[in-house]
Amino acid sequence: MTVEDNKNRARQVAELVSTGNMALVDENVAPDFVRHDLGGRPDIVGPEGVKLFVGVLRAAFPDIQMTVEDVIGEGDKVVVRYTARGTHSGVFQGIAPTGRKVTWAGINIYRVEGGKAVETWQLADALGLMQQLGVVPRVGQARG
Repeated sequence: MTVEDNKNRARQVAELVSTGNMALVDENVAPDFVRHDLGGRPDIVGPEGVKLFVGVLRAAFPDIQMTVEDVIGEGDKVVVRYTARGTHSGVFQGIAPTGRKVTWAGINIYRVEGGKAVETWQLADALGLMQQLGVVPRVGQARG
């Protein structure tokens, strides 16, 4: 596989959230896949874990769109910088729907082997998302 092939695989995995096309998981995610969340949340393991994660995210933000802003690859690693946008219309991490439109950014570093993503490290702006949902006050904003 070339670096360009790896970049295309990583892009498809990132865009899966927008499409909800779970067939893309089976095509692009290895059976022993692990997503390491650098924000401290539990790892996501295997294609079924990815499907569950995407399903939960799409249930909370049914109109979610992930825009891939940059894709950079070298060897077996691919970095994808993205922006996600959606309306909070379902329960998300125990937070009742607010109806708020939200935007957050993130970066995933994928390791691709044999044409499939086997590992990724993710860092997303969870604080900014929680502030937009009204769960965490912004700096200088009174809580309540």
